Amino acid sequence: MTNRDGTPIWYELMTDAPDVAQDFYGKVMGWHFQAPAGGLEREYRTFATDKGEGVGGMMRTPDHATGRPATWDVYFGVADVDAAAAKVKELGGSIQMEPQDIPGVGRFAFVSDPQGAVFYLMRGNSDDQSTAFAPMKVGHCSWNELVTSDQTAALEFYGKLFGWKKTGAMPMGPNGDYTFVGQTDTDMIGAMMDAQKEGEAPFWNFAFTVLDVDVAKAEVERNGGTVTTGPIELPGDEGDWMIQANDPQGAKAMFVGKRKQGAA
Repeated sequence: MTNRDGTPIWYELMTDAPDVAQDFYGKVMGWHFQAPAGGLEREYRTFATDKGEGVGGMMRTPDHATGRPATWDVYFGVADVDAAAAKVKELGGSIQMEPQDIPGVGRFAFVSDPQGAVFYLMRGNSDDQSTAFAPMKVGHCSWNELVTSDQTAALEFYGKLFGWKKTGAMPMGPNGDYTFVGQTDTDMIGAMMDAQKEGEAPFWNFAFTVLDVDVAKAEVERNGGTVTTGPIELPGDEGDWMIQANDPQGAKAMFVGKRKQGAA
């Protein structure tokens, strides 16, 4: 991929029930799933929007990770995976999986920031731009939210690793600031927020855009998921609403969209 370093280029769900997850997200998001040509050593399915634009993949929890909760992860694009992984370690993060190749796909590493939130580094073989992160585009990820134990340290880490900077903040009272981050003031990646539960491990949380948030809410509940928050209206003049949900296996995800059927 030729995206700028630090751009989200792929999203991946690890789950022990891929058939159930495929059915769930197919109905909530309208994604179309398929197994990649050539196959991988693990069960893997890619998914795309109804226009055929790639967003991410889904893999069955491997044996060595048995017991890990169903989780969404993000791949951040970098020009040099080995150099970026070394930088992660230099900045106080950890290497969970050393840089390695996926034949025909690219090179990646699985790492964590100093507070423990995990993510991937990736350099794809293709020079095409990723379509996974496309704010306001239905079927794509529109927001990347880091829930962390130390926003100041996290901002310093990602700033030195990817060049991100603070682009603004929204006070949330006793819950601390909701800090917006991005490459520039007009090119936001997402935000950082303080963990709201005592002892909660830092993690990345993602919002996927839907056409109608009330329809998405109904599909989540109809297909074995649980809505934990919302719908709540998001700040700004776009008229967007958000729900936070758990899929049938417990993976957290946000769904964002207009309210066409429901009432405010």
